[in-house]
Parts: sequence; C-alpha cells; structure tokens
Amino acid sequence: MTLSSGGREALDIEHHRKFLESGYLVLPGLVPEALRERLVPEVDRWVDEGLRARSIAACADPARHGPPPLLELELPAHGQLLTHPPLLWTLTRLLGPSFVFHHLHSDRQDPGIPGKPWHHDCEPNDRADPSLLMVHALHYLGGLDEKVGSLAVLPGSHQGAFGKAAFAHHGTAELPGEVVIDRLPPGTTVLLNSALFHTRRPAPDGPGRPRYFIDASYCQVGARWRPVKPYWRRMLARARELDLADGQWPELFAERHFTEYTGTAHTGAAGTGTAHTGTARTGTAHTGTV
Repeated sequence: MTLSSGGREALDIEHHRKFLESGYLVLPGLVPEALRERLVPEVDRWVDEGLRARSIAACADPARHGPPPLLELELPAHGQLLTHPPLLWTLTRLLGPSFVFHHLHSDRQDPGIPGKPWHHDCEPNDRADPSLLMVHALHYLGGLDEKVGSLAVLPGSHQGAFGKAAFAHHGTAELPGEVVIDRLPPGTTVLLNSALFHTRRPAPDGPGRPRYFIDASYCQVGARWRPVKPYWRRMLARARELDLADGQWPELFAERHFTEYTGTAHTGAAGTGTAHTGTARTGTAHTGTV
C-alpha cells in the first residue's frame, strides 16, 4: 500500500493495520532532494573506491580481511538517512517506541545486472518469537522506472514460517498474488516486514540507468537479534560516538539487543527451517536485499 504523504504525517490505525496484513508500505518522497543530492556521491564513492567490496569481504572472511576501513554510517549523509526523523517516527508507529538498528547497506546497481530471486531477509531472535518485527527500509534514491527495473512483493507471505530462500527456485518469475512496484518517484522509501518475500527484477533489454539503492533494517526490542556483520559492535559504537541518535532514541544503537555473531549465512539451498528460529541459514545478508 502507498502512503501519499511520504510518511511526513503519522501513520493512522488503518495504515498500521494494512502494513501488518500486507507486509509493506510505500512512502513516496520520504528522502528529500537535498539529502539525495548528498547521498548519491557517497554511494558512488562507496562503490568506486572499493569500500563496498571491502565491507563484503570483511563479512565473508573476517579472519583474513579484518574489519573494513570505513562503515556506511560513517558517510555523513548515510548517517543522516539512518536516523532521518520522518523515517524513525514512521517506524515508531510500526514497531513501537523502542527499536534497534540492525544493519545498513549501500549500492549502485548498474544496468545489465541480473535480478535477485525471491527471498526474504528476516533474521532470527533468541526467543524464536515471530511476533517481534524486523523491518527493512528500502531507499530508492532515483526512484524506479522502466530503465531501472522493478521490485515485486508477495503480500501476506510474511505471515508464514519459511526459510529465506524457500521460493528461490522460482527465480524472479511472476508468482500468483504478487504486486509489482515499477513506478516510484526519486527519494521513495519502501518499508518491508523483513519476512516478506520479494524479488528484484532487471530492466528490460536496452539502455538503462543505475539503481541507487540503500537499505537499512530495524528490529523491535524484546529479544536479542542475530547480527549479520562480524564487526557489529564497532558499528554500533561508531553510531553512538557520532551521536546519530541525537539523544532521542536510547535503544537505537544498544548492544544488549543482539546475540553473538556466529558467522555469515550461506547461499544456495532453499530454506528448510523457519524465518524466525534461525534454522534456515540461507542468503548473504551482508550484500544488500534488493
């Protein structure tokens, strides 16, 4: 469903109900132009200087590569986006007043890259409590159109207990009941229940343009969540040092809401456990969701 105000007005009960039922919410123009103009060159730097590749390597083989030289949230505009007030107030309506930052990814997906098969991105918590929500904020800096490709979601699929890659054998194919999101203005944010199945579809053949994409995830407090980056403590500590929460969100970067890091999830097999218990360890969470 779409909230035409771009999230700048409080979510009412109906919006909240529909998000819980469908598993997604579209917020056109949530990221203002001035912030987008600062984010785009930061994304270019992140990709072109090899910082994204270093970040992925640090997760894939931390013993060999060690922590990355720079974190996404240390880029000034990325740090600002992470705690963008309209975003956090919208999350408050969905998650309640206390939630914790989980991770941040940034990418420039150039024309011609393949799509990403159907998957979800929910991490388990130590109570195996599926009622505790994890939400991904997908920020499309340049929007979506026929030159960029589309996002497809499967409304209601977050209500089942599936491994991350349970639908991966479908590739990016059309599924019954899906909703295709292929026309978004610049600066649109799509909020997903992290257990919602979704897929990235490439643009049709022909001239395209890069997809500037940033995603951040947030979790309800009440259990300890599994981190996806071995340097997660450093990440939270830097956010506190930079005062990204501006003294207003005391739980946002608190370490006590996480379990110990146990390694990077593996790619390939379809999920065999549930999304919320940790028995399915599929997908590479550190590379971005869509």
